[in-house]
Amino acid sequence: MTKIIAFDCDSTLSSIEGVDELARLAGPDVFQQVEDLTNQAMNGEVTVEDVFARRLDLIQPTRDQCAKVGQLYLETIEPTARETIKILKCEGWNCLIISGGFTPCIEPLAHALGIDRIEAVPLHFHGDGRYAGFDRDFPTTRSGGKPEIIAALKKSLSPTVIAMVGDGVSDLETLPLVDHFIGFLRYVNRPKVAHDSPQTATSLSEIPSLLR
Repeated sequence: MTKIIAFDCDSTLSSIEGVDELARLAGPDVFQQVEDLTNQAMNGEVTVEDVFARRLDLIQPTRDQCAKVGQLYLETIEPTARETIKILKCEGWNCLIISGGFTPCIEPLAHALGIDRIEAVPLHFHGDGRYAGFDRDFPTTRSGGKPEIIAALKKSLSPTVIAMVGDGVSDLETLPLVDHFIGFLRYVNRPKVAHDSPQTATSLSEIPSLLR
């Protein structure tokens, strides 16, 4: 029997938003532009696809900057995350991360939590560590990407149960495909997620009992 639980990363397993922290490292002007683009996307003025590339073009994240954000993820880990993942594993759940964030930033957090599988956006670097682009074909670079990953997991692994935990509308998009959806409201309480989620939590420690 295969049971899968997928976690969003930003504002779920950690309190930060990785792209915001990368933008901060690039300077206040870049941060402001990235924040403005994010707001435009949330207001429906531009597409997620367009914002995704434009933000990275502005930030130009280096390998070293990604390592710094990786350390920030560890410093801002959700307080009950480690123990919750241990409990879920003991109860037979396979834990993974599905994120619109960036693989090199998220890897240290996943390692600390004992999570082996990360479905996040790969970044490319030149030999000297300068930014060289991202995987434009990866599902979470576009709207509907997380459901696409869930569908692929169901096809390849045939789980008996699949659950998703996250704070955003992109996570909520998986609702029709999963057996359990838990809206995570600890760090950001988005009205649509709070309203439409069958179950919600404000601490990851609540999740094992919600799944039983």
